[in-house]
Amino acid sequence: MAVTIKSAREIELMRKAGSLLAETLDELCAGIRPGMSTKDIDRMGEAKIRSFGCVPSFLNYNGYPASICVSVNDEVVHGIPSPDRIVQEGDIVSLDAGLIYQGFHADAARTVGVGEISREAQQLIDVTRQSFFEGIKYARAGNHLHDISAAIQQYAESFGYGVVRDLVGHGIGTHLHEDPEVPNFKTVGRGIRLRPGMTLAIEPMINEGRYDVLILDDDWTVVTGDGSLSAHYENTVLITEGDPEIFTLKSQGQN
Repeated sequence: MAVTIKSAREIELMRKAGSLLAETLDELCAGIRPGMSTKDIDRMGEAKIRSFGCVPSFLNYNGYPASICVSVNDEVVHGIPSPDRIVQEGDIVSLDAGLIYQGFHADAARTVGVGEISREAQQLIDVTRQSFFEGIKYARAGNHLHDISAAIQQYAESFGYGVVRDLVGHGIGTHLHEDPEVPNFKTVGRGIRLRPGMTLAIEPMINEGRYDVLILDDDWTVVTGDGSLSAHYENTVLITEGDPEIFTLKSQGQN
């Protein structure tokens, strides 16, 4: 699959998809309370997505059994919601969600604290989010893809955190995962040159400890290898001649 350049009409559809997903995640983040199950969170998210007439991107994607990936504490991504997994005061919860609007996907993630969380956990969440914004300073036409990757890594590692290597961001459009892969760490070479009309899901996954991860026996849930906390922040982004446009934020501010 080659990197696709979206037309003006396709960009408008993706902009709408992103707006609806931003609203979904805002509602989920505001609604999480101690005592909820991760399945409760999934049900809320799916109901919101379907209320727009949209379809959850993740449900049954390669066999994934839910609409929202709900990952708690040391779970990096792809946590499977369960009625038996109860979130507690002090937990951090990563919510990864996608939806399809008129054939186009949007994909985004947020990590939030449940009630009062530790200062260390809040810093991890804040740095993970800011690493995204450090990266997209380079997300403009004429730069190279791995300029984004290097900026994310440099910022996160300046706090002593581990940048997950086994999972990366991706292109997005009529497919949830399109070319190119978008690493959150510097690789050999500068990567492709960015062009207006490219749409990317940029998603730092940052561990409080080492970058190593493991996959649990459910074949989905990715956890930190050392049991440390992990945070995830993602938006669907449009490359332009100037500043990138973030489809999955209600404003271009840092939400």
